[in-house]
Amino acid sequence: MIKLIITCALSGAEVTKAQNPAVPYTLQEYQQEAAAAIKEGASILHVHARYDDGTPTQDAKRYQEIISAIRQVSQAVIIQVSTGGAIGMTREERLAPLVLNPEMATLDCGTLNFGGDDIFVNTENDIIHFAAKMHERHIAYELECFDKGHVDLALRCYRKGLIRAPLHFSFVLGVVGGMTGETRDFHFLRESIPEDATYSVAGIGRYEFSLAECAILSGGHVRVGLEDNLYLEKGVLAQSNAELVRKVRMMASRVGRDIATPDEARQLLKLGYNHGKSQ
Repeated sequence: MIKLIITCALSGAEVTKAQNPAVPYTLQEYQQEAAAAIKEGASILHVHARYDDGTPTQDAKRYQEIISAIRQVSQAVIIQVSTGGAIGMTREERLAPLVLNPEMATLDCGTLNFGGDDIFVNTENDIIHFAAKMHERHIAYELECFDKGHVDLALRCYRKGLIRAPLHFSFVLGVVGGMTGETRDFHFLRESIPEDATYSVAGIGRYEFSLAECAILSGGHVRVGLEDNLYLEKGVLAQSNAELVRKVRMMASRVGRDIATPDEARQLLKLGYNHGKSQ
């Protein structure tokens, strides 16, 4: 079986230290959390920027500070910036960190109700615009899909040449307003993408490890981290992102699946191959 790519979502934009003190805000905290997660096997770090008081931001300068802090502990790890930002941010605000030319960024593929009056807006034109900006800078994207319709929209854009191969999907399951994180939901999305596409799953909250197991056994990849889930097990707060990464690594080890290094992850995802080029 191919090696497992573990992505670690360090902080998110919404979770807080009040919910779990390990959520990083400061540069030192980002650096420490990154170093420990990498040591446990994370080859991709999914980064949302926060200021020292926890306020989420898409400010390119703050992203640069965080990335520089991470690079002090690892030159090899793949850094994947978020273009999701936080609810209420404009299109251009969300795109701001792309000026740093990160190796990889997320591309959200549909609108979602987050509960109450909160709506995470990603129109078809937003998606086309974001993809075009990433093409211009040769930035690889991860296609974040919270629902089956998001997969369908991404594939429609792909057929039109607006989204380009290689296709790497992230199934984000268990979010309020999106698909739940049952095994049937995972398999439904996995069976809806082209055979030559790669995929990762991010289970939110209680779905994190059950879906990780599905992906490990199915030949897919896994995202964990404090952005998605604050608990190591029911009622037990995770002490760090590294604990969540370690748990997935151990799950993979039990079924004989090795963990990909950053360079092996680049090969598996064909990073740098065809993004920003005409098909």
